[in-house]
Amino acid sequence: MLALERRNLILEKLQEEKRVVVSELSQLYNVSEETIRRDLEKLEVEGYAIKSYGGAVINESTSIEMPFNVRKNRNVLAKQKIAELAAQMIQDGDHIMLDASTTAVFIAKAIKDKERLTVITNSIEIMIELSDISGWNIISTGGIMKEGYLALLGSRAEDAMQSYYVDKAFVSCKAVDREMGIMDSLELFAHAKQTMMKSAKEKILVVDHTKFDSTAFSRISNVQELTTVVTDVRPAEEWVEFFENHNIECVYPQ
Repeated sequence: MLALERRNLILEKLQEEKRVVVSELSQLYNVSEETIRRDLEKLEVEGYAIKSYGGAVINESTSIEMPFNVRKNRNVLAKQKIAELAAQMIQDGDHIMLDASTTAVFIAKAIKDKERLTVITNSIEIMIELSDISGWNIISTGGIMKEGYLALLGSRAEDAMQSYYVDKAFVSCKAVDREMGIMDSLELFAHAKQTMMKSAKEKILVVDHTKFDSTAFSRISNVQELTTVVTDVRPAEEWVEFFENHNIECVYPQ
């Protein structure tokens, strides 16, 4: 097992259990305790973990975003539910944008039975996922790939997004708050999602229930700019009222 693979597995355990123990990880991955300590030191330097006596705890800071390969294994059932609902909103021949979120990858998997779609994305994972589909127009934004995220970002990516106007843009986020708005951990991701939303007739937020009533580092937009929110369970009543008052459609499994 490569060191990077082992560290990603440790991160997954941290996500699930909030803390890990050096001796247990040593036995689990059949490496020395010293190797595990070096792994934890690296994770601490990267901002994902905080070392503690005999192990580490997860860094709960909202400014930290987990690597793509770790995030895509979180809340899988919720993402599948959201993707199924989002797929029902996409018609044959639509022009859509999909962001570089793990939720958008699930949407890409769910729409493969559609015809004549044009998909514009800054997600390398989505481009690979849709690479075997015939009769579609798959457009990459270009840009700079951010290490560990499989996302194309920066001014080149944003310029490409601005040159199109699509039927629907599907974006996810790290947090959503009625006053502070839609937020993400990293400024580059927030800017890309801002641009996607400005380049679409329908601005659709796809988020699971854990993102509501939380905040993150970089604002994407006000919630009021959305046309639709797709989530995995019925939101709290104050959110339902908020959406109704601002003419935002809220879609969730019935």
